[in-house]
Amino acid sequence: MTGIVAELLDILDLERLEVDLFRGISPQIGWPRVFGGQVVAQALVAATRTVPSTRPPHSLHAYFLLGGDPKVPIIYEVERIRDGRSFTTRRVKAIQHGRAIFAMSVSYHDAEEGYAHQARMPEAPDPDTLPDTRALLAAGGEGIPFPVAAYFARERPIELKPVSIKRYLVREPREPRCQVWLRAASPLPDDPAIHQAVLAYATDMTLLDATLIAHGRTVFDTDMQSASLDHALWLHRPFRADEWLLYAQDSPSAEGARGFARGQIFSRSGELVASVAQEGMIRPRRSQT
Repeated sequence: MTGIVAELLDILDLERLEVDLFRGISPQIGWPRVFGGQVVAQALVAATRTVPSTRPPHSLHAYFLLGGDPKVPIIYEVERIRDGRSFTTRRVKAIQHGRAIFAMSVSYHDAEEGYAHQARMPEAPDPDTLPDTRALLAAGGEGIPFPVAAYFARERPIELKPVSIKRYLVREPREPRCQVWLRAASPLPDDPAIHQAVLAYATDMTLLDATLIAHGRTVFDTDMQSASLDHALWLHRPFRADEWLLYAQDSPSAEGARGFARGQIFSRSGELVASVAQEGMIRPRRSQT
């Protein structure tokens, strides 16, 4: 396991303070605010630790209320809403400086037999045929804007392989769809709860950017202000987050400085393992004068 992935697992291994009360920390890497995917993943870990391991999560719905402060711990308070015969419901509140910065509901369900169908995986090049991010940047040369290059070149616990970088090179409106292959940067333990938390972490990494494709812009533009407002994740089938997963994203709507994006996550063999939805703030930065 690489050091950066081990660090992520340490961050997800919350400290238990009391019954239904946990404390999480953030990596000290100079970010001005806590990465939203980290808060989603830590809140999922907190809720899952109050539910029997035989009942996995199937959906979560979250709201980002305030930007998180990476310099201080985050307290996660779990409320046990319901423990039923087949379903369990938890509510999690994340607290910093005496205020709620995040709220999430999670539902758990016993495995049952039933009807099954799924959307077909869209066509995409195999991840092994795509260059790694550093080679990708080298191939793009000086045409890739610095913020984009810095983002994809940064060492991170999630390996990303965009299917295409054309929209970063040719700044013109296009159909609001994009694809990226992703996986943990090194093998993970076999515990399914770890894979669920790592995937929850990863789903916030590129989704909001899809809302700007139709306008020839990206979240990396220095004159753009963007932030996740909410996040929803449905877990359909078992998966491993340390194996390649295709994150197929689209944005059906943007209006009123808010953009809406959806994602479908497929295993390499074509199984739809998860679906994602998110709305975020997207607007030009306001003048300080």
